[in-house]
This record gives sequence, structure tokens and C-alpha cells, in this order.
Amino acid sequence: MSIGIEHMTKSFGGTAVLRGIDLTVESGELVALLGPSGSGKTTLLKIIAGLEWPDGGGLQVHGQNWLNLAAQDRRIGFVFQHYALFPHMSVRDNIAFGLTVRPRTQRPGKAVIASKVDQLLEFLQIAHLGNRYPAQLSGGQRQRVALGRALAIEPTVLLLDEPFGALDAAVRRDLRAWLRDVHDQTGSTTIFVTHDQEEAFELADRVVVMGDGRIEQIGNADQIHDHPASPFVARFMGATIEVPITLHAGRAEAAGLDSSRLPRRALPDGPATLFLRPADITPLADPAGRWQITHRTSNGALLRLDLTDGAGHFGIDLPRRTPEAQGLAPGVRVNLRPEAGAIFPGSRAASQSPPTPIEFPRKEISL
Repeated sequence: MSIGIEHMTKSFGGTAVLRGIDLTVESGELVALLGPSGSGKTTLLKIIAGLEWPDGGGLQVHGQNWLNLAAQDRRIGFVFQHYALFPHMSVRDNIAFGLTVRPRTQRPGKAVIASKVDQLLEFLQIAHLGNRYPAQLSGGQRQRVALGRALAIEPTVLLLDEPFGALDAAVRRDLRAWLRDVHDQTGSTTIFVTHDQEEAFELADRVVVMGDGRIEQIGNADQIHDHPASPFVARFMGATIEVPITLHAGRAEAAGLDSSRLPRRALPDGPATLFLRPADITPLADPAGRWQITHRTSNGALLRLDLTDGAGHFGIDLPRRTPEAQGLAPGVRVNLRPEAGAIFPGSRAASQSPPTPIEFPRKEISL
């Protein structure tokens, strides 16, 4: 089932949560909505499910206007972060719930429901848990039951809201691969919400990066990582060092900066901001260098160097055994050679902070 969202808007108490969302999800596609808290991800998911109503815009699913349909008529499979299982029901009854509450004229017979539940228990690899209750299950097992309940109704669209957020890292990694396999076998159209970049890029066919109620960028991991479309995306993807520069003939220029590794950019001459990740900078020892190393630590593979120019400070990471790392110690002065980075024209680019805090601390360099 393809999904088309056009000019979607939504406000709560005068605060805009969605600011004109346009998005198409192809039939059978798995799409991730990625962004920090408050970016509008869950609100958009709930509107698709019929749990919230937009202030404006359109929602078409397989050519049908879903804004004319109540939630119960959309046949949505919804999986919540905290499972929302019925504690007084067995695993088997939880999975069967969506079928047993259908109107009598649409309800399958008991034998058909039992057979469907048996199939799902096998498919989800939890057949041995059918008679247990949610309190007797681990977090990962509960999440499988929640997905089984969503799949039992053979949903037109499967929606997942932070499906692994309540699980520890090791379980999340295992369930990510498992969920991708489930998606491929069922062929469902799936949208899931997450703030975890690794989760989004590992699972999804496409990732939709959202911020402040807008879609900032759509693409795969390489596209978004290497070519962020805005300062917001650059920061969200870890480019936490922001260097004021001047563009001249497509080259980034600033005191103490060797930009020879950066490709020329088809951007107008003038002030701009260079966004860098701590691991994409090579320090070059120079007695007259702009920055001084103030602190040095090592985890065996990487060096972490703290640098200052007297006006600002930041940290960079580099492989301990790289030639440039030799001899770097507190007190040594260096210049910087960016190996990769994103450039956005305009002297105010660095001041356009995202509306809500993101996972990465913001650091600036004063030049």
C-alpha cells in the first residue's frame, strides 16, 4: 500500500508541530522517521494511524483518502515503544485480540483465529511462549508479541513508534535484523519512528530526517552522512565543530586551516560555515600553529585531543598509529586539515541552532 502525505500541518495549543509535510512511501517500502524529540515524528505517525487529526493537508493510502476513515477502518498495525500488551491475557490471546474484536460479520471463526495465531507464533519464533503472560516475558519477547498482535490483522500499513527504545543495546541489535527479515517476508509497507541513527540506517530503505516539524532531508545512510542538506542535518549527524570560513573560488579559507583535502564547492564567494566531525580532522604539528593541545587521552586505537586557540576549545579524534599522531602532546601547537566536511554559505549558518537539544554537544571554533 503506497502512502501519500501532502502539505500536512498540525499544531497543539498554538505550537506548530508539523509545518507542511510532503512525503511519499512506496508500497512495500520500509521508511524511518529520524529526528530528535519534538521534531514531529510521532505526531505524523499517529495521524497516519488515525489517532490524531491534522489541521490541514492530505493523506492518501493506495489512492484512498484516509482522512475520511476512522482509525478502526484503516486496518493499521501499530506497535508502541512500551508494548501495550494486555497483562491479564496470555501471549496467544494478545496476538488474537485484533481478530476477536472485529464485528461479528467480519470476525473469523475460532478455528481460523487459532490457526492464524499458531502461524504467527512460529513465524515470530515464540511458539513455546503461547501460554505465558506478559509479566513472564523478557522485553524482547514482549516486543515480538506486540508485533504479532499488529500482524495478526494483516494490516495495510505497519507503524512502529520507537519499537526498541525500552530494550538494551544488545537486544536492540538482534531485533533490528529480525524485524528487517519480518518486513521482507511479509512485504508490508512499514514506517517506524526512532531517534537512533544506527537503527534507522540499518533497517530502513529510506530515512526521513525531521526537525522542528519539517522534513530536512530524505535519503540513505551515505547520502545523509556525506551530504547533509542543512546545518540542522549536519549537526544531527555529528558535525559538532563549526568553523567560520571565507569561500574564495570554491575553496574554504581560514587562519590555521589547510583545506586542500576538501573539494571545491559551487558556492558564491563570501562568508560561510564549515561543519566538521571530530574524526574528520587531522592535526598538523606546527610551532606557529593556530591551536594548542591542552589534553591528550588514548583508548589504544584512538587519540582524543583537546585543542584551544584561546577563544574557543573543541576535541578531535584520530587513529593513534597514523603518522600525524606521532609527537602530539599537551603544549604542542597545530594547524588543522579537514578530511571531509559540509559547507553552508552565510555568516549566520552557525547560529541557526536546532529547536531542541540533540545527542551531540555543540562545539565552536573562533577564528
